[in-house]
Amino acid sequence: MPSASSRTINARQHGLLSNGSYSVMLGSSGSGYSQWHDLAITRWREDPTGNGWGSYLLLRDEDSGAVWSASLQPYGDRTPDDTVMFNAGRASFGRRHHSLHSVLDVAVASDADIELRRLTLSNHGDRTRTVTLTSYAELVLGPIGADNAHPAFSKMFVQTEWDAAHGMLLATRRRRASGEAQVWAAHALQVVGQPADVVPEYETDRARFLGRGNALRQAQAMQPGAVLSNTTGCVLDPVFSLRRRITLGPNSSVTLLLWTQLADSREGALALSAQLDSPDAAERLFAGAADRAEAEQQRLGIDAAQLACFAHWMSALLNSDPTQRAAAEVLVRGRGGPPTLWSAGISGDRPIVLFLLGDSTALPRVQELLLAQNFWRGQRLAVDVVLLNTADGADGDALHSVLVALASTQKAQLKSDDQLPKAELFALRDNAINDDLRNGLLTVARVVLDDAEAAPVVAEPANTIVTPAVIRASTPASAAAASITDQLEFANGIGGFTEAGRAYEITLDDEHGTPAPWVNVIANPAFGFLVSAEGGGYTWSLNSQQNPLTPWPNDPVSDSPHEVLYLRDEDTGVLWSATALPIRVAGAAYKTTHGKGWTRFDNEANGIALELLQCVPTTDSIKLSRLRLCNRSTRARRLSITSYVEWALGANGTTPAPYVITTRDETTGALFARNPWRPDFGDRVAFVDLAGAQHSMSGDRRDFLGPLGSVTQPAALRDNTPLSGRLGAALDPCGALQTHIELPPNTQIDIVFMLGDAANEAAAQALIEKYRAANIDHVLADIATQWNDVLDTVQVRTPDRAMDILLNDWLQYQVLGCRLWARTAYYQASGAYGFRDQLQDVMALCVSRPDLAREHLLRAAGRQFVEGDVQHWWLPPGGQGIRTRISDDRNWLVYVAMHYVGATGDVAVLDEVLPFLAGQPIPEGATDAFFQPSVSDQRVSVYEHCARALDASLTRGAHGLPLIGTGDWNDGMNAVGELGRGESSWLGWFLLSAIAAFAPVAERRGDTERAQRWRNYADDLRAALERAWDGQWYRRGYYDDGTPLGSHESDECRIDTIAQSWSVMADASDQQHAAQAMASVDQLLVDHANQIARLFTPPFDHSQQNPGYIKGYPPGVRENGGQYTHGATWSIFAWAKLGDGDRAAGLFDMLNPINHSDSADAVARYKVEPYVVSADVYSVAPHVGRGGWTWYTGSAAWLYRAGLEAVLGFQLQGDKLRIDPCIPKDWPGFQLTYQHRGEQHVSRYEITVENPGKVCRGVTRVELDGQALAIDDAIALVDDGKTHQLRITLG
Repeated sequence: MPSASSRTINARQHGLLSNGSYSVMLGSSGSGYSQWHDLAITRWREDPTGNGWGSYLLLRDEDSGAVWSASLQPYGDRTPDDTVMFNAGRASFGRRHHSLHSVLDVAVASDADIELRRLTLSNHGDRTRTVTLTSYAELVLGPIGADNAHPAFSKMFVQTEWDAAHGMLLATRRRRASGEAQVWAAHALQVVGQPADVVPEYETDRARFLGRGNALRQAQAMQPGAVLSNTTGCVLDPVFSLRRRITLGPNSSVTLLLWTQLADSREGALALSAQLDSPDAAERLFAGAADRAEAEQQRLGIDAAQLACFAHWMSALLNSDPTQRAAAEVLVRGRGGPPTLWSAGISGDRPIVLFLLGDSTALPRVQELLLAQNFWRGQRLAVDVVLLNTADGADGDALHSVLVALASTQKAQLKSDDQLPKAELFALRDNAINDDLRNGLLTVARVVLDDAEAAPVVAEPANTIVTPAVIRASTPASAAAASITDQLEFANGIGGFTEAGRAYEITLDDEHGTPAPWVNVIANPAFGFLVSAEGGGYTWSLNSQQNPLTPWPNDPVSDSPHEVLYLRDEDTGVLWSATALPIRVAGAAYKTTHGKGWTRFDNEANGIALELLQCVPTTDSIKLSRLRLCNRSTRARRLSITSYVEWALGANGTTPAPYVITTRDETTGALFARNPWRPDFGDRVAFVDLAGAQHSMSGDRRDFLGPLGSVTQPAALRDNTPLSGRLGAALDPCGALQTHIELPPNTQIDIVFMLGDAANEAAAQALIEKYRAANIDHVLADIATQWNDVLDTVQVRTPDRAMDILLNDWLQYQVLGCRLWARTAYYQASGAYGFRDQLQDVMALCVSRPDLAREHLLRAAGRQFVEGDVQHWWLPPGGQGIRTRISDDRNWLVYVAMHYVGATGDVAVLDEVLPFLAGQPIPEGATDAFFQPSVSDQRVSVYEHCARALDASLTRGAHGLPLIGTGDWNDGMNAVGELGRGESSWLGWFLLSAIAAFAPVAERRGDTERAQRWRNYADDLRAALERAWDGQWYRRGYYDDGTPLGSHESDECRIDTIAQSWSVMADASDQQHAAQAMASVDQLLVDHANQIARLFTPPFDHSQQNPGYIKGYPPGVRENGGQYTHGATWSIFAWAKLGDGDRAAGLFDMLNPINHSDSADAVARYKVEPYVVSADVYSVAPHVGRGGWTWYTGSAAWLYRAGLEAVLGFQLQGDKLRIDPCIPKDWPGFQLTYQHRGEQHVSRYEITVENPGKVCRGVTRVELDGQALAIDDAIALVDDGKTHQLRITLG
């Protein structure tokens, strides 16, 4: 294929290089992927507009600091001399940067799993040039589907190292299961004819390479003079990057070789060294690759014209191309997603080519298509082909007979080599399928071929909008607010608490930024968004994982925003954003304040003072963004305001963009977006609106950003041209709206941007009209009332202000807003209800929102199967979920029900009647089953649901302990009992607690035989648990083969904290053992120097035993020996129960995120938000003290209860209250207010606890309104609407 200049380069052109096991795909911009067998080596996402994913060679002039790349991407700067050529077995990219010319050749070895990139750099100038060349590739080394769905999780398991002996980087993926493929990669950079650098320069930490808040185009590692850090190990976000420095004299050239080898062992990857030592290895590789590619084409009989045709089709299979799909009016008909195709046996998992043929004249083209399918499959590109016979009558019968014969032969070929990826062929008759299947095929097909003359693709006419007059501000500017930064509590140089702890203020400037995204999760029960201090985040409706309106970010390094508000000065052309990302104005100070149900951004840039306030109303599915602009200058300002969203409208990890349809609603003038091609939510309508003030709009992301464009510099905002109005199907979709305003001196204006979602068009129109007329301040007042009602129910004032802020203002907000309503955060987007997860969460709401706790208790009870087990998690609203052999889930129903009844006095909840689920059992040999269960005809009381959960849990292993199944509370220990014999001591303690709470209820209801059976089991279990005593602590359990887990004899995981804390919580028979077990926790698991409470120690890494996927985590990260905060909170309860208030409160302080972020140094180490609890804190170098996943963690609810109930002793018992604190001896006391909501009134109890004797525990006097009460009795609460004084004295 001849070379093409930049004027003629087809931007959609792609090439595929492969030896049958290793493949490299490259587009004309140089972006693409590397793949080994079925594993992705590098990260790539389908993005026909930005197209910024791939492996790149970056150059930097060491004199000028200028940077460019050996291919068009990643910098996206076209030059007139750009050339791209795809030949047999080779891709070539030619470029010129001033007098430096480069040619990049790429090939895959024919006889080894090696990829080679050869760069020839020539200096055509008259001066010597010093240049550094840097490679960059983001590593996956695993299944691309898992990486797409949850990249931050996938990245954790990749481990890197520098092999100095061979001068190469190595990387491997830590395996989560023994059946996973082992994969190793090696990466080396040579300068031909030159020895390796004495001091190598390399990087494998993406965060260090890019720098926080940067994309690759702004990478800090490419800034003038920046050097690579030589970081390797468990870096959490891995890349391969090598750098060499070269000096080029006038009229000289140099060749660099970038090698990558894949293998199933470290030794296999190191075999790359043989290539490095061979002077002609590169030439042999390129020659061999060309020979193999030509031989394969000859074997299949592919000529040059066919090769070009196949490449054209392939481009649309990789990146959606509207010119090769069905017409826009046809695409809108498809409904229901892949399940629509299943009736024809088509999975929808692979790209589809659809051929419509009406007579036999098209058969040669059919044969060409089948040839292309075989050709692509040989290069590891799996494509399904559907032949749809549209002929009728005898002609149709005859044609179908031919197609069936062709299909039979092709199917045999497709099955002939099981080492290649699966691909399928389907021959269907048009008159034998229904409209849904036909429309589905036309919608989903990436390439639609027919036997008619191809019609030219005509662009849809742009929508015409009657342009209103420019909006002129007339409101006088409000007075500038005085800065109160110096009044922040626990200020750390970046942020601090304000509004008496109820909000957190963050300041960003050129020198200071958050080391990780510091976000707010803002939600009502059905809708919400999260937003970072810099402006990143996303929005969802109904289900935060299955129905995101905009893409979930999950990239804490770049945090690139997908929702942006732009401002442009129409006189000067200066463009900036309302938030620090994507366009940060140099020298500007940005202030972000996260409050309860709202976030506010303030900055002053380019002479405009700006306030952006974002919130979600308490009930409706809409995000409101009020942009307030103030011109305090003496000249009028003409500005355009442009809102932009990138639509998602499909489950996280999928590619919904090709199926999103945008329209302008004629009734409201808003921009609507739909994705009917999905099984759920396909009828819903998403929308954006500028409160009706939009002057122009666009639904075309490529049109708005520009080819290879980004949100940092949208092409549509380079001048004052209105947005194009381009809307419809088959676009790379977005929602962009623009309005124009004039701000006279000393005036201000409010612009409201709305992003929402509704069940249908009429509901969307109603929402839009409602909030166009709404007063945002009234919406904010409703939000404040909602959250104040929750948070003000109990307020505390202790000697520990950090504890007060967490208990009074943030933990319940985290529990309710994030865990129960949003079910998502930056690091994990669940969308699901976890059976045990939200049940534990609502225990923290039994005082402030008992209605929500009750509601969820009933919701969870309804997810139980007749057999007693439950769904481990399920997706609302449909209820599809996973049935597992995890052993503890069902018993949380019992435990939480008893807590709820005890706290609220609502015994009637046990008589609520709910059906069971019905569904397939887990297949023999499998560990779980995902399916949509049905509702059983059998309906029983909540009591019976609980009882059946206990009945199903009375298992015994060889040591008398309950069987762990495929995990107890610690899901990561899924292999301890995978053969059905492993045991769990923690589960034993937990069962004792559940039985102790529930058996009396059974006895009161006359279910005595059952209760006695549970009690007998508990008696035997207590004895077995004491036999699990290991000398200084309790063992965690036993593997299938009887090997102890959590024993002093264990190489790894010698002691596990939760088996010790629950021995106290469950009233172990031997109290001395329980006390000693907690002493061992303090001695061996609590790292006082680093303020970390480890889950267990040492971490799993190299031991013979395989506990499960927990061993795949890097040592010290998450559950694998790090602080897993959820489990650590239980030790607070244990210490309090033992009467040790110093240790109980001390551990609360240790777990309190405020205390991990109270200085600039602490922030640099901890990194994540100071105001919400992190699920985990890492415990092993180099990440000691680093916070992990925040917000979406069950530790928030337990830490709240630990502080309020265990330490401060607040125990609500229906219409009674008991105060039994266990506090540090040096506390003089504390105060607490409780708003008791009776049936008629809200009565206020002001509680004072005094500690004159400097004790931890022991109530000696109780006075209510001046009257002494018996110290052993709970205090009766009255419903009189008055304020009461309760005084407790310890001694």
